[in-house]
Parts: sequence; structure tokens; C-alpha cells
Amino acid sequence: MDTVTTLPRGRAFTRQDLDAMPDDGHRYELVDGTLIVTPAPSPLHQEVLLRLTVLLEHGRPDHLRVLFAPLDVALGDDTVLQPDLLVAPRDQFTERDLPTAPLLAVEVLSPSTPRIDLTLKRARYEAAGCPSYWVVDPDAPSLTAWELQDDGYVEVATVTANETFVATTPFEVAVTPARLLD
Repeated sequence: MDTVTTLPRGRAFTRQDLDAMPDDGHRYELVDGTLIVTPAPSPLHQEVLLRLTVLLEHGRPDHLRVLFAPLDVALGDDTVLQPDLLVAPRDQFTERDLPTAPLLAVEVLSPSTPRIDLTLKRARYEAAGCPSYWVVDPDAPSLTAWELQDDGYVEVATVTANETFVATTPFEVAVTPARLLD
């Protein structure tokens, strides 16, 4: 039997509405009460995400966790994001989600997500005080990294192909975009 979801009309979406969405392979997120729906990622997206997760997992300090989507980052009742990958202190997670900004949020671009990842999500993580935000483009391949400074995010690196970015936040790790495709 198919499940029918009734969407709210005339008001912003809330976390409660998000919880009622079907488990249908799509990613459902909220940005300022607006529902963002994206399709399931491609195998290339998942391969890049897997390699980056393993790289970060091997370098992380014990007090941090490295987790990948789907996992809610609840920045408010009207803003619930699911970064492709995140790093946050172990003690900040609840049984349900991460109720605060992570130390690092990472998005791997898909054909349907550049505008969302490079504008909406970046702005929400910046406003929430997320210290580091990375965007990986598997097609280039490239990685762009921003770090939070006094006036907001500042781009600290853009590396392509075999160039290496040595991150120091949230911990030291070297990332070479082309190696995420191996």
C-alpha cells in the first residue's frame, strides 16, 4: 500500500513535517522552512564519499566522530540539513541527530546539488558557526575549503586533480582530489 504524505500549505515546513516524509530513497532537508528534496546519489558520488570518509576516519582524534549521510544536523526547527559527511565531538550527538553545527561539514557535488551546496547550505553552516565547510566536485576533480573567521567564511583552499590540501581544522589531514577517485 502506498503512503500518502500531506504537505503543509500556507506555512513553513518544520522538523515534525520532515519526520513524516516517506523513506523513499530521496534526501529530505529543510532550509528556513523550505523543503529541499534531492535524489539518491550516484555510484561516483558514493565512491568519493567513501574514500573521503576512510581518509578522515584514519586521521581523527578519539574525541571526534566522522559520520556520513543520512544523519540530521538540526540547526533549528525550520533548518535540518544532512551533509554528505561531518566531523563533530562525540559528546554532542543525541540518539537522533547532531543538534548543533559540526566542526566540519562536507558536501560532494551531484548534478542536482551545486546551487544548494554552494549557496544555501554553505550560508546556513556559516550562520550556525560551523568552523569548516568543504565542497568536493568529483567531475573536476576538486575540493574547495572554507573556514570560519571573524566576518564569516573565507576560502582557504581550492585544489584540483593531484594538488593536495592539508587541512588543520578540525584536525590535520591531507586530501588530494584525484585520489578520491582511485
